[in-house]
Amino acid sequence: MDTLPTTSTAAKRVGGGRSKVVQTSKSSLLLAFFSCVAWLYVAGRLWQDAENRNLLATLLKKNSAQRPKVLTVEDKLMVLGCRDLEKRIVEAEMELTLAKSQGYLKGQRLQTASADRRLLAVIGVYTGFGSRLKRNVFRGSWMPSGDALKKLEERGVVIRFVIGRSANRGDSLDRNIDEENRSTKDFLILESHEEAQEELPKKAKIFFSTAVQNWDADFYVKVDDSIDIDLEGLIALLDRRRSQDGAYIGCMKSGDVISEEGKLWYEPDWWKFGDEKSYFRHAAGSLVILSKNLAQYININSVSLKTYAYDDTSLGSWMMGIQSTYIDDSRLCCSGISQDKLCSVA
Repeated sequence: MDTLPTTSTAAKRVGGGRSKVVQTSKSSLLLAFFSCVAWLYVAGRLWQDAENRNLLATLLKKNSAQRPKVLTVEDKLMVLGCRDLEKRIVEAEMELTLAKSQGYLKGQRLQTASADRRLLAVIGVYTGFGSRLKRNVFRGSWMPSGDALKKLEERGVVIRFVIGRSANRGDSLDRNIDEENRSTKDFLILESHEEAQEELPKKAKIFFSTAVQNWDADFYVKVDDSIDIDLEGLIALLDRRRSQDGAYIGCMKSGDVISEEGKLWYEPDWWKFGDEKSYFRHAAGSLVILSKNLAQYININSVSLKTYAYDDTSLGSWMMGIQSTYIDDSRLCCSGISQDKLCSVA
């Protein structure tokens, strides 16, 4: 009886040892299996990379074998020709840029217009919505109307009242101008310009740009509606200077720059004129004459041209940066006392 429990305990110990051995063998087999799989995966990738490298090496060898090691004479000529063509393109672009910066091709005329069809001058008379009485006075004095205006155009001189549009497009102000123009046919309406006192410098840009686009003339003239002019005397002056390029003609003046806000003639950009605060030389705004190439310059560079508080100083600043010829004519000083002057205060 005493030996039975001892035998039973030993059997249990032997059975437990076998189970642990079986579990350890299974774990080793699984580990070995996964190790084999991992080895096969790595070996496969290495083999694939080796194949890819061999393929790339073969392709590079073929390409290098097909590429000529020495340029032929034809190849060299082609390269030189491309370089020469590129050089000529660059030179042409530089010449075009220079021509645009000057606003014209100096010494040349438009090829589309013959000399006998070219006008002598386009005269733009600034006017406003409330100036109908002044316009009627001008039509009855120095400015022709009706058939006389057409005959003047046959002589090579175009005259138009210059006006923009109302801030409220299509209102009674615009309709009145359109109705008056249908009757008189003597307006140049600047559709892109808003008629206002503070917009006068922009009006100068738009007027000269529009005029040079619509008419081929030797001169373009801006006239205020506050003066009377001797039309025949002005025509004679322009006719004598007809062959002159780059002419900036007017009653030249300068003057102090007003820096105190609220005062008459205040200039918001006063600080740009230096410590002395004096305007550069420019033509008085009542009557200004530009030759065609200067008007073309304004037309081409209109977007980038800086405007100041007043149209005459703005125009003068544009003329400073180019090769314009300043012609100071005392006969165009409308408020002067010269006996042979061509204009006077109305």
